[in-house]
Amino acid sequence: MDEDLERAIALSLKESQANASSSRAISISDSEDDDDDHFQSELLQAIQASKTESSMTTTQSVPSFLSERAQMEKERLERLKRVRGQDLDDGSRISPTAKRQHIPSSEMHSNGRANIASASSSSVPPDSSASSRTASTAVNPIPTSEQLFWNGELRPTANKHSQPRQDGKSTFRLTEVLGSKSDISFAIIASYSTSVSWIYEFFAPSTPVIMVAQPDQSGQPTIRNILPNWVMTVPFLRNGRGCQHMKFMLIFYKTGRLRVVISTANLIDYDWRDIENAVWLQDLPPRSTPIPPDPKVIDDFPSIMQNVLRAVNVRPALANMLANDHPNLPLQTISDLRMKWDWSKVKVKLVPSIAGKHEGWPNVILTGHTRLMKAVRDVGLRTGKGKAAKNLVIESQGSSIGTYSAQWINEFYWSARGESAEDWLDEPKSRRAKLPWPPVKIVFPSLKTVCESVLGEQMIIATYRPKKSIFETSNQSKGKEKELSDSETEPESDDIEIQNDPIGWAYVGSHNFTPSAWGTLSGSGFNPVLNVVNYELGVIFPLYDANDVERVSCFKRPARKYVSGQDRPWEESQLLRQSQ
Repeated sequence: MDEDLERAIALSLKESQANASSSRAISISDSEDDDDDHFQSELLQAIQASKTESSMTTTQSVPSFLSERAQMEKERLERLKRVRGQDLDDGSRISPTAKRQHIPSSEMHSNGRANIASASSSSVPPDSSASSRTASTAVNPIPTSEQLFWNGELRPTANKHSQPRQDGKSTFRLTEVLGSKSDISFAIIASYSTSVSWIYEFFAPSTPVIMVAQPDQSGQPTIRNILPNWVMTVPFLRNGRGCQHMKFMLIFYKTGRLRVVISTANLIDYDWRDIENAVWLQDLPPRSTPIPPDPKVIDDFPSIMQNVLRAVNVRPALANMLANDHPNLPLQTISDLRMKWDWSKVKVKLVPSIAGKHEGWPNVILTGHTRLMKAVRDVGLRTGKGKAAKNLVIESQGSSIGTYSAQWINEFYWSARGESAEDWLDEPKSRRAKLPWPPVKIVFPSLKTVCESVLGEQMIIATYRPKKSIFETSNQSKGKEKELSDSETEPESDDIEIQNDPIGWAYVGSHNFTPSAWGTLSGSGFNPVLNVVNYELGVIFPLYDANDVERVSCFKRPARKYVSGQDRPWEESQLLRQSQ
């Protein structure tokens, strides 16, 4: 960490001496048609002119991506294109990775549930009609870094070892997630493992940043200035046990827009270069007028996000920034998050784990696998109990796994069905301990798969201890050349028949499939206790058909079951023994 800080400080000093107003050139790919080049150049210039004009406007409630001038210019060029008999949808020359996959949008479902991975990434204001969104995105040559995602978007991260992807999925790069560094006014970022000198380069030196990091062995919450305009904060861990494993970003832009990012990637170079991760993000417009605080609302997305920020010690870091060099931050208090931004289009459910002991129902259902239970109910996918209960199969793939017992697997499975832990805890403990293994598939790579991956076993760090129900995993982004995925996704089977069409749900986030991440229940149905070791964060959303399941899955399905005596699960200790 000290070497990282020294490099980052050197970068800060070097950049602060440079001219911050240096111009940026627009680069366009070579083309066989000079007129096409001229067309694309004019379009980009019009967009740039629009951005310049919008940055000078200070009285807008919702940022508009194209000004009237740019739109008129675009329409003129579209007419020119049609006269020439050419297809206007030629954005691949500017954004090679902009190929779209189709996942049904929320307009297609009568229940209005989440559009988690839209076929089109709308760059028009969120109050535009569906028809205008379709018209805008059908001819959209906008680079991903300049697109806005008002309805949310889930994509895998780009990986240099699988370009282009065999499955054709669109991807996110970190530069595309953040956008132009000059547009960012403030950021709160969180990661388990962080290269400070590396992530520092993605922000302007003058941009204030709060970074949530891993505590030291004492587990005590602290804040400290690590760079000019950068404050590091760490949360409390009981007896120094556990980890701050959340990966999220809140990016505040000078236009007033807020981008919420939940990912599985650490803020370190190889997580965004060599390993496939997953990113969910959504853009939020500012409210025209802040709404008053409502203490009765405790489990919607912004309320839970505010609890997360308080739990990971962001509040004192924010107070420190406001009291010193940055009194005009867009976020003045944690409560501003819900009051100042419009969250009405966010349909996913936020699922955190907060390290510590949580006692009583009001606290238990806000964290860990019992929060997952509440979220499953909220999306209408409770399976029911008894003979009428619907079948549920869970497939869980992560970057590491732990020690399991049939009792804990059944405990988690009960919550994943959307059933109350009260019924689970009312069962005698002796009976719970004797329950058979439920239909839960743990997907984890074999030693052979790791050795055949692009980077081999030297790159992969994980642990292994389970005894049964282990399945082989291989990555979807390439064919025979395998590589490991670091995305933690739990798609369910299509055996569930639910009114309004959803067939299951998926989780994407930092949780690995372990008791440390999801928590362990004790106590009684009247007074439950949930003990959680780690800080984790992710989202769940409904799946509507088998295609949805395949699109969100980060491994090839169906996973092949381990063959006893032939397949050996990969574990870190094997690598350590071989290196000795």
